[in-house]
Amino acid sequence: MKLLTLIFAFYAFVLVVVTVFQRRLQYFPDPNIARPAAAAIEGVEELRLATQDGETLVAWHIPAREGRPIILYFHGNGGSLVDRAFRFRLLAESGYGVLAVSYRGYGGSSGSPSEAGLMRDGEALYRAARARGYADGRIVLMGESLGTSLAIFLARAHEPAAVVLDSAYLSAIDVAAAHYWMFPPRLFLKDQYRTDLAIGEVHAPLLFIHGDKDFIVPVESARRLFELANEPKTFIAVPLAGHLVLDLPDVFPRVREWIDATISCRAPPRSGLFTLPAAKT
Repeated sequence: MKLLTLIFAFYAFVLVVVTVFQRRLQYFPDPNIARPAAAAIEGVEELRLATQDGETLVAWHIPAREGRPIILYFHGNGGSLVDRAFRFRLLAESGYGVLAVSYRGYGGSSGSPSEAGLMRDGEALYRAARARGYADGRIVLMGESLGTSLAIFLARAHEPAAVVLDSAYLSAIDVAAAHYWMFPPRLFLKDQYRTDLAIGEVHAPLLFIHGDKDFIVPVESARRLFELANEPKTFIAVPLAGHLVLDLPDVFPRVREWIDATISCRAPPRSGLFTLPAAKT
C-alpha cells in the first residue's frame, strides 16, 4: 500500500506540473527578432501588424509576381521566421508572394502564445493580405504542424483559393495523447486546437502532405483529419520522411503543380490518397 501511495503521489505531482506548465511544453518560441537580411532573400519587407487585442506582430512580406498568388504562411510551434528562410525562398523563386507572421511571443512580436491569441494573429495576417490588394482568389493558406490549425480555422472563416497543410493533425489532444499517453490531455489541455471540429466547414481545395515516419505528429492523425475534410482534397504521403516535408526535392514540385492548377482553375491532380515512390538509394 505504501508503494502504491508513493506511485500515485508521484503521478499526481507530475500531472500538476504538466498542467501548470503545459504551454511551456506546447510552445517553444525564439523571442529574438531576426531581420530579413539574415534570411538572404531579396525583396523582403518587414511589417508590424496590430492585433485586435492590442499586440504588435512582426511579419515578412515578399510581393507576388504579376498574376501569381500570395502564400499566407503559418509556422510551427518552435523557432522563428528566419528558420523558414529556405521554404520562403522556394516559394518566392516560384513567383509566389509570401506573407508570414511571427506569432505573439515569437521573434520580436509582443505577448505570449495561446490558442486564442494565435487565432487573432492569423486574422491580423489575413487582414494585412487584403489591405495590400490580394483578393481571396489569390490567397493560399499554408501551415506547418501547429500552423495547420490556424490555416484551417482561417479557411473556415474566409474564402481562400486553396489550403496546403504540412504535417497536419486531428487536434492537439490527439497529438498529446500519442506523446503523453499516461495523462488525460482532454481533461487538462487548455489549447486543444480542435481542427477536427473545424475542417468540415472548409470548402477550399485542400492539399495534405505528410511524412509516413513522422514521430512528432503521427501520420495517422492527419489521415483521420483528411477523412473528415470536404472534397476536393488530396493527401500525399512521403515514404521514410519525418516531420515537415514541404521542402523535400520530391515534394515541393508537386505542391507547386497543385497550387498552380488550383489557382488557374485548371483541374488539379485528382483527389485521393497517394504515396510518393520511395527515394532511390
